[in-house]
Amino acid sequence: TGMYLEGSIALPKTADDKPRFEEDVKSARDAGAEIIRTVCLSGRRYENFHSPGEFEEFRKNSLASLQLAEPLMAKYRMKLAIENHKDWRARELADILKRLGSEWTGVTVDFGNSISLMEDPIDVVNTLGPFIFSTHVKDMAIQEYDQGFLLLEVPLGQGFLDLRKMCDICRAHNSKVNFNLEMITRDPLKIPCLTEDYWSTFTSVGGKELARTLRTVREKRSSLPLPEISGLTAEEQLAAEEKNVVACLEYSRSALGMR
Repeated sequence: TGMYLEGSIALPKTADDKPRFEEDVKSARDAGAEIIRTVCLSGRRYENFHSPGEFEEFRKNSLASLQLAEPLMAKYRMKLAIENHKDWRARELADILKRLGSEWTGVTVDFGNSISLMEDPIDVVNTLGPFIFSTHVKDMAIQEYDQGFLLLEVPLGQGFLDLRKMCDICRAHNSKVNFNLEMITRDPLKIPCLTEDYWSTFTSVGGKELARTLRTVREKRSSLPLPEISGLTAEEQLAAEEKNVVACLEYSRSALGMR
């Protein structure tokens, strides 16, 4: 059928967790997967951490988890793809991968997540491209609100991302990369970049990045109010999600040359 399977896995937190992780890797391999996606943080950097010390502890723990995982990925010749999941800025994640120095550890490049960390989407793909194993393809819409900006996944072609260019960069680094749609139908996320607490973990990000991001928000803002689904019934939410996914698949075929 030409289909493929990618796994999703939780990293081992301690040495005692390695047997569970190994069984999950084996299960994914036996099911036919060659790539397993993972994240270092299930939440969002600007919501989970409120001081440089808290983020540094997370960084140390994440590196320790990846160092536990890497030998098992090598043992089973499986690729572990770490997503930029509103936790790492692209350069931070690239530095971690360079430190690991493993052919079995790379990235899942999410096209939209890093906007929430004051990063330009094209810069993110260029920075993480050398390590790319997998993707989360999405388009994003943005609008201002009183504490920063709103960020929302929208059907492909309806947001402000240059999807063709981003896909071309990915292919240039990995001609066999899988393009995985991640169309999340939800309420807009609030990115409170004008509040003091938002900046508590950023030591090297300054006014230039904030100014560029806010300029992009104003220049590329959605002309229509960003939709919310929390007030819909469960059936209406499912219908909205299906409509969005179908629209994405149609756009990917007609405009991006995907099947």
